[in-house]
Amino acid sequence: MIYAYLGLGSNVGERMTQLEEAVSILNHKAGIEVTQTSPIYETEPVGYLDQPRFLNQCIEVHTSLNPHELLKACLDTEQQLHRVRDIRWGPRTIDVDILLYGEHTINETDLVVPHPRMKERAFVLIPLNDIAANMIEPNLNRKIGSLVTSDDSVKKYKD
Repeated sequence: MIYAYLGLGSNVGERMTQLEEAVSILNHKAGIEVTQTSPIYETEPVGYLDQPRFLNQCIEVHTSLNPHELLKACLDTEQQLHRVRDIRWGPRTIDVDILLYGEHTINETDLVVPHPRMKERAFVLIPLNDIAANMIEPNLNRKIGSLVTSDDSVKKYKD
């Protein structure tokens, strides 16, 4: 069993409901137990800007799945919640990304962990810090809490 951290985001439809459903779906998958959830933050879009604001959250899972099995569970969850991929960084019902898988590093065509843009994104680091401040980002060998900077575009939405 290993602790992994996932980032969730939604900006289409009932954003809060979709985050809650994603957490529930993941928690009911064999080999995954959701052990912590961060507060939810409302954030500005990044990359493709002509879209609604996001709700973002991070969760901690205790899992017996290997990284590729966990990725499949994340993608299956997105599919169950009708994720459509037509614009890079575009609007979505739900996005579920693997941020950390213990202190492992993975650099493969279909999976890079730690998430390659995680350290540049306050909408990931701020909620991740709420539940994993002392976790080590293995590429930088620094605690998550030391990577966080304040960002006015990330506002707490709900605890």
